[in-house]
Amino acid sequence: MKKYKIAVIVGSLRKESFNLKTAKALVAMAPDSLSLEILNIANLPMFNEDLEATPPNEWVEFRKQIVAADGFLFLTPEYNRSVPGVLKNAIDVGSRPYGQNSWSGKPAAIVSVSISNISGFGANHHLRQSLVFVNVLTMAQPEAYIGGATALFDDNGNLTNDSTNDFLKSFMGAFEKWVNTNAQ
Repeated sequence: MKKYKIAVIVGSLRKESFNLKTAKALVAMAPDSLSLEILNIANLPMFNEDLEATPPNEWVEFRKQIVAADGFLFLTPEYNRSVPGVLKNAIDVGSRPYGQNSWSGKPAAIVSVSISNISGFGANHHLRQSLVFVNVLTMAQPEAYIGGATALFDDNGNLTNDSTNDFLKSFMGAFEKWVNTNAQ
């Protein structure tokens, strides 16, 4: 069985981010055919097409990581009913220069994690819109909206909620099938 390299992109930079904690839980529960690695997007300079003549090294390295990945797993909080700017910036950086979209044609899934009951619904769907444009094959079902995040983790950042754990294992099983079907 082929082992697929999955780039995990977390849209929250906070050290104690619930999205980061969820990403770490997903890395730990990943099926054997998926190798998940969390990519750091914190230091990506803001996209500015004027910089493409001599792109920042951070852009160049990030694009190489995206190209090397077989698929993507995005985790996003919701900021003002949308995705955090740092996540949108990562998508923009990876989609350029024009005609060299590093994201294109690869499978992905989205998990939105929030302290609220709305569970990042708006961010999840805004992210889907951007991913459609950059030709990322985003898994439609099951959708993953994780709400009430303050009650899901212990003091060490471990996922302790059994129903959320069971759901995420099922989600990862579906994602594994999605990657196996759609990875090039």
